[in-house]
Amino acid sequence: MKFYADVHRTKKNSGRYGITYSTDGTTFKHVDSLGEFPAGPGDRLLMDTIPPQHTEGAIELLREGVEVNYLRRLTLLEKIRGELKLPKSDRGDIKALMSIEERWFRRVTEDFLVLRRMILAHRSLTKTHQQLLNKYRALSDAEREVLKPAISSIEKQMVEMAKKIDEEAGRRLPAYNVILEGLGIDYSLAGREALAELLVYADFVDSSLRVLERLLGLYKPIRLCGREYWRLYDGRLHRAVTRLSMAYYKDRPSGRQCWELVKKIKQLLVTAQASGQAPGSEGKNPKS
Repeated sequence: MKFYADVHRTKKNSGRYGITYSTDGTTFKHVDSLGEFPAGPGDRLLMDTIPPQHTEGAIELLREGVEVNYLRRLTLLEKIRGELKLPKSDRGDIKALMSIEERWFRRVTEDFLVLRRMILAHRSLTKTHQQLLNKYRALSDAEREVLKPAISSIEKQMVEMAKKIDEEAGRRLPAYNVILEGLGIDYSLAGREALAELLVYADFVDSSLRVLERLLGLYKPIRLCGREYWRLYDGRLHRAVTRLSMAYYKDRPSGRQCWELVKKIKQLLVTAQASGQAPGSEGKNPKS
């Protein structure tokens, strides 16, 4: 049986998410968690998104033999809903989901879900750290002293999370160990974390170089009205490949150097896969 589900916040600005689902687009039901989902072995679940809060429920379904998928691009949902003139509601979103080709859904694994949750936590810490640094620069010397302990605490948490990501990636992603050995960046924790993030979200083996170029934002900027704009597909992955390149080149890399490193990673994985040393990377070019 095929289930379509819409995940939505239970209240405005709330961190809790409810789930509305349907199998036919006519009858709709609600559950509070994926662990309550009435699916069994052989069933398929296609969702708009999987919030980190529902990671354990999704893993539970996978272990029960349910195929779990989520939409690669949420902007596609809005587009289809507009074309079909559907209301912006959980029922409208489900009907829109049922009209989207299945190639736009990504099938997830337990390894992906576990690593993604950790990567999202690291991204959140990084964002908070940057916000604190921005405030720090705008303060007087006396005011900066108050902010220093908070910045130091966030930095320690970032290091601890990066270590956990490194450990889990080494255990769950054979491709991760192949690339670490090929690039020789064992000394850089930031580089190892960035590599794990790239392997979770990008498919270096099956994707063409052109697709990777667009996904990572490594193509030439387009000039508009005399100014240049970088049209990045995913800015967070662009920053990840930059961090990885800094670890590899031991300096601030140029766009060309980042691109050469991406090609090197792809070649390492293709060679390893051909020799049977490692499978392809985890990702299938989803939105993060």
